Amino acid sequence: MLALGDFNELEVARAVDFGLYLTSDDGDLLIPRKYVPEGTEIGDVLRVFVYRDSEDRLIATTLEPLARVNQFAALTVRDVSDNGAFLDWGLEKDLFLPYRNQRENLRPGQRVTVYVYLDETSDRLVATARWDRYLSQEPFPGQAGDAVQLFVAQETDLGFTVIVNGTHPGLLYHNEIFKPLRLGDTPTGYIRQVRPDGKLDVSLQKTGYDEAVDAAETLLTALRAAGGTLPLSDKSEPDDIYRRLGMSKKVFKKALGSLYKRGLVQLLPDATHLVGQE
Repeated sequence: MLALGDFNELEVARAVDFGLYLTSDDGDLLIPRKYVPEGTEIGDVLRVFVYRDSEDRLIATTLEPLARVNQFAALTVRDVSDNGAFLDWGLEKDLFLPYRNQRENLRPGQRVTVYVYLDETSDRLVATARWDRYLSQEPFPGQAGDAVQLFVAQETDLGFTVIVNGTHPGLLYHNEIFKPLRLGDTPTGYIRQVRPDGKLDVSLQKTGYDEAVDAAETLLTALRAAGGTLPLSDKSEPDDIYRRLGMSKKVFKKALGSLYKRGLVQLLPDATHLVGQE
């Protein structure tokens, strides 16, 4: 049976002027000629994404969509109508976001987080901006300090709501953010706290002792690579610190203090110098 909204391995059955027909348990379906890999022959098996075209016919493509069925994605609104919005998901036919599935009125060019699902009534792929309904209600199978994959889903007054490991909601507070973020970014994060209500607080950097150790090693490596001196101090701008070291100013100061206590660096007004390096 075809996996609509996902990739399928299908055999080439026959050729026509405008493409190839692939065989499946649900009948043959077309892959337009412009998507056919060069050198493809009858009997070959192609990995293709299957969806419905503008006339609701099943169709195959070798293009990689920005989201598959049962996945979260941040997509750009291409157009809006009285019935809903049309999202650019990397394919010729836009993904439909019905009005009933929206949280707010959308405008062309706006970026929105959605969940892609197969509508059982119409057998069409559609999106919903009410993506939180598709998150797990089970306890998070992890603990503080764990490394996790984050998906930046929504900006709030407190920071960003993120999806943790594709299953659970988490909160990344503004004071834990030291680099620009936008919807759809997927940085590595760390569980800072699993609250009694099951909600997750996350960070972009390791917490506690591990955080300071890793940051100190990063700073030490950067100093050696720079010949012993970096134009950074505890008075440097956070953006300058992140651009050079990929860490927040708070963590940089911890690393600086750690190396200073070990007698490895000399602290200058506008620079840090590695002791023993000339």
